[in-house]
Amino acid sequence: MKKFVFSIFTFVIYTTSQAQEGFSIATDFSLLRSISKNQGFFAIGQTIQGNVHFTNTESLYAWLSYYTNGTFKNTLTATAKDPTTSPRNINYTSSSKLSYQQISIGWKHFFVGGAESESAYTVYGLAGFGLVAGKIENTWDKAIDTADYIFELRAIEGSATFKRLTFDIGIGSEARLATSVYLYADLRTWLPASNFPSPYLYNNSLPRVIIASTGIRILFN
Repeated sequence: MKKFVFSIFTFVIYTTSQAQEGFSIATDFSLLRSISKNQGFFAIGQTIQGNVHFTNTESLYAWLSYYTNGTFKNTLTATAKDPTTSPRNINYTSSSKLSYQQISIGWKHFFVGGAESESAYTVYGLAGFGLVAGKIENTWDKAIDTADYIFELRAIEGSATFKRLTFDIGIGSEARLATSVYLYADLRTWLPASNFPSPYLYNNSLPRVIIASTGIRILFN
């Protein structure tokens, strides 16, 4: 993770030196919603972003985002190994806490207006690749003897960290507040670009998310 961050930082510094239209920094308040079945939750986050503007409509972005814990619960079933064991099945609840950090680097294109636009509003799209680092912690409400019962191999008890490559897409709009200061809002999501199953994640899968953000961008040129 640290090497990845350093590589992105070095790349952004180099591209900034090549930029024709300057650069900008931005920060925002984000609301993350997991829309995956059995893993629905909300989390609050922040994104710190740098943009290198090669032209008024074409920019390179790099961001770091982090989020509070999201919580959700699932009811699972442990099945007896021996058919004569009573009870045959035991239902238990797994309470989960999941948090994210993400680094992303990609391209931003303005469909309406541009990075230095003086118009009432702009519209842009973005696409890039990222790395999600997460932590999952599952707690069960019952102590069940593993010698007598077989547990579902999803959302197993305990905690673990994980990393996944992502493909990031989004669309947003900006409004000029003052000289070189812009208010922006966007919707974005990430799609898994790598798949490494983890029994700590429900169904071994990374939840699908939608992220709504609003913040301030300051332009330097």
